[in-house]
Amino acid sequence: MSQFRNVFPALAALILIVASFGQTEENQSDGPGQFVIPPEKAAPVTVPFFEQAPVIDGRLDEEVWKNAATFKDFIQTEPGDLVPPSRETIAYMGYDSKHLYIGYFCFDEPEKIRATVAKRDAVGGEDYVGVFLDTFNDQRRAYILQFNPLGIQADGIKTVGDFRSDFSVDIVMESKGVILENGWSVEVKIPFKSLRYEAGEGKFWGVDFWRRIDRLNREIDGWMPMRRGVSELQQLGKITGLTQIDSERTIEIVPSATISQAGTRVADKSSPFGSVFDNGGIKADFGVSIKFQATPNLTFDLAINPDFAEVEADAPVVRANQRFPIFFPEKRPFFLEGRDIFNSPLQVVNTRNIADPDVAAKVTGKRGKTTFGLMAAADRFPNSETKAYVGVLRLKRDVGSNSNIGLFGTQYNFGAEYKNSLLGFDGNFQIDPRTVFDFQVVGTHTRGSFYNSDIDESVFRTGNGVAYRAQWDYTGRNRGSSAEVSGRSSDYRARVGFTRRTNTHGGSYRWRLGTEPDPNKTLIGITTRGSHGLSFDEQGRLQGATIFTTNANFTFQNQFSINAFIGSFVEKLYEDEFGARRSPLQQGAFFGDPERGTHQWSGELDISKTFSKRFSINGEFGFTTNALDLDFGASEVYPRVSPAYLQYLMKLKTDPSLEEPPLDPGKGTLIRYELNVNLQPTDPWSISLSYDRRRLTRKDTGLVAFDSNIVSLRSVYQFTRFTFARVRWDYETVDRTLNGEMLFGWSPNPGTAFYIGYNDNLLYKGFNPYTGMFDNGIRRDGRSFFIRASYLFRKSF
Repeated sequence: MSQFRNVFPALAALILIVASFGQTEENQSDGPGQFVIPPEKAAPVTVPFFEQAPVIDGRLDEEVWKNAATFKDFIQTEPGDLVPPSRETIAYMGYDSKHLYIGYFCFDEPEKIRATVAKRDAVGGEDYVGVFLDTFNDQRRAYILQFNPLGIQADGIKTVGDFRSDFSVDIVMESKGVILENGWSVEVKIPFKSLRYEAGEGKFWGVDFWRRIDRLNREIDGWMPMRRGVSELQQLGKITGLTQIDSERTIEIVPSATISQAGTRVADKSSPFGSVFDNGGIKADFGVSIKFQATPNLTFDLAINPDFAEVEADAPVVRANQRFPIFFPEKRPFFLEGRDIFNSPLQVVNTRNIADPDVAAKVTGKRGKTTFGLMAAADRFPNSETKAYVGVLRLKRDVGSNSNIGLFGTQYNFGAEYKNSLLGFDGNFQIDPRTVFDFQVVGTHTRGSFYNSDIDESVFRTGNGVAYRAQWDYTGRNRGSSAEVSGRSSDYRARVGFTRRTNTHGGSYRWRLGTEPDPNKTLIGITTRGSHGLSFDEQGRLQGATIFTTNANFTFQNQFSINAFIGSFVEKLYEDEFGARRSPLQQGAFFGDPERGTHQWSGELDISKTFSKRFSINGEFGFTTNALDLDFGASEVYPRVSPAYLQYLMKLKTDPSLEEPPLDPGKGTLIRYELNVNLQPTDPWSISLSYDRRRLTRKDTGLVAFDSNIVSLRSVYQFTRFTFARVRWDYETVDRTLNGEMLFGWSPNPGTAFYIGYNDNLLYKGFNPYTGMFDNGIRRDGRSFFIRASYLFRKSF
C-alpha cells in the first residue's frame, strides 16, 4: 500500500478545492446577452385551423400560409449567448383535423448554403431547421424534428437530463425543401396519428423552433431565448388551439420477408487446409409486426417471428486486453420505439439481451401524470430448444412541475432452473432550475451459477444483490459541478440489463468552467472540465482512483477546435477477481504477487477542423504510462508476453507436459492514434475513412502485448432521399480480419423498406485453427447474402 500512501490526502485536498470553487456564487443573470422574453413569446400562441391543406412542395407560396401562426425574431444561442442572429428566420404553424403543418423560411446566400442528399437522421453536419414538440406539456420529454434545406428528415426524442437526443426513433411524416434566390424554405406535414399527445380545450404543447447555420461556427438561432444551464424543455414556448383534431384509432401492420444464405467454414480433415467452406442452404423467414394506437397516448406493439437481423453490423472496436463487457447500442426498430421509457442510469434494461424472439409484445403510454411501459418476449437460442422468457415493467409518476419517481421490474427465466428477478425505484427531483438530484436503487434475486474463487468453480445457488446510484448536479451558464455515488454488490445480476462490473462501490466529483463565448473573436471560447473519484470492493480494497483529470476545449472561428486532456489515476488488480484465490490447497490466478497496482498518467490531444461541406478531418493522439497488460494474450498474432509466459515457453522445449502459467499482469506504455476523414465529393456521395491504433508495450519484457490497428472505409451514395447504396470495409490487425459489407436499400417511410445485402468475413494471413498455423493469404470464414422486404399498412378508424 506504500505506493498509494499519498493518494488519499491529495485526492481529498483536490476535491475540497474544486468543490469550494464550483460552489462559488455564480452571477445568475443571463450575462452580456441578457434577454427579457417579450409578451408575444411569453403568452401561448394559438395555432389556426387550416380549411385547406397546403401542397407539400417546399414552397410557402400558397394562400393558406398567410393564415398560419408566425414565429419570428429569432435570437442566437450558440456560439453567441442571446445575441442577434447572423441571418433572419421565420417559422409558421397550422393544422387541420388530421395533420400538423410547419413551415420555415431561412434567409441566406444560396451559394453558401450547406445541404446534401443525406440519409435520414444524418443532417447534423450541415444547415438545418428544427422544432421541439412537447406534446404533453410536461417539460420532461419532447419530439425533436430536424430538416435540411432539401427537406431530408431527422427525428428523435429529447428527454430532460439527457445531454444527447435519441435519433433512433422514426415517425411517419412528409417534408420537402427548396433553395431559393434569397435563402431556403421547408414545408412539413405531420400526421397526428404519428405522435403521442394530449390535445383539446385548455391543453397546451411546449414548442420551440430553431435553425443551424453550419458554416458560421455552427450557429444556432432559436425562437425562444434559451438560458444556458437550464434544460431546453423547461424553456419552451406554448401553443394552444388544437381543438379540432379528429379522434382516431390507428393500426399499423408491417409484414416482412427475408430470403438469405449464410456460409461458414467447417472442419474437413481430408482438405489440405483442414477445412472447407460450406455455403449453406437458402433460408426464408416471414414475420409480422403490429402496432395499435388505441388513443393518442396508448400504444400496443406485437411482433411475431420478427426479422430482427440488423441491416448494418456493429462497428469494430478494440477488444484486446478488455477485462469487462463492451456495450453495443440497440438498432432494431421494435425495441427503439418508446426506448426512453425504459432507459435508466443503471441500465437495468438492455434489449440487446433479447437476441432472437419468437414473439415480443409491448405496451407504452402516458395517462395523466403516469408514464408506463410493459414488455414481454420469448427468446430462442441457436442449437437449443430451451427458451428464455423475458418481462419488463416500468412506471414513472410526475411529481410537481419538473420531478418524478418511478419503479422498475424485470424477470428473466431460462429453462426450469435459471431465474433472475429485479425490482427497484428511481427518482429525479429538480431543486431549482439549475440543480437536480436523482437516484436509483434496485435489488436482484437470482437462482443460477455464481463463481467462487475460494474453490475455483461455479456453484449453483441463490444470490441476492443490490445496485444503487445517486447524483447531485448543478449546471450554471459557464460552470457546473456534480457529485455521484454508485455501486453494485458481488451477487448483483441484471440479466435483462447491462452490467459492466459487480462488487464495486465508489464516488466521483466532476466540475466544469467556461469562458464567456464571443462569436466575433478568433478564440470563441474555452471550456474546461475535471473529475476526481475513488472505488472500492466489498472487502474494503481500493480498486481505483481518479486523482484528477483536466480537459480543456478551445473553440476557434471557422469550425476549428483543439481539445487537450491530462489525468492521473491509480489502478489495482486482485487475483480473486480473475480466478482462483490462492490457498494451501490451490494455486492462485496470478503468478507471483496476488495483487498488482500502478500509478498512471494519461494524456490526449484532439484536433478537429471542418474546411467546407465537402471535407472535414479529426486527429487524436494519446498515451497512458504504466497501463496494465492483463496478460490475457490478445490473439494468436499477439500471444502473452509476460515474464512468466516467456519462461514457460523456454521450459516447454524440454518438458512438453507443462501447463500454462497463471496470469502475470504487468506495467506497460499504451499509445493511441486516431484519424477520421470525411469527404463529400458530390451532394449525394459521401466517404468516411477512419484509422484507430492502440499499442501496448510491456516494460518488464520490452515486448508488444498487442498492436491493434482498425481501418474502416465507408462510402454511401444517395440516389434519392429514399434510395441508397453503401459499401463498408473494416480491417483489424489483432486477428487480421477483413470484413466487407455491401447494401442497396430503398425506404420511403418507417416500416416500408427493401434491402439487398452481401457480407463477407475474411482473414488475411490470419491464424488457421484447423491447421494450427498462419495462412499465407486470404481465407474466407463466412459470408452471407440476403434480400429483405417489408411494407407498412396503416389504417385509421
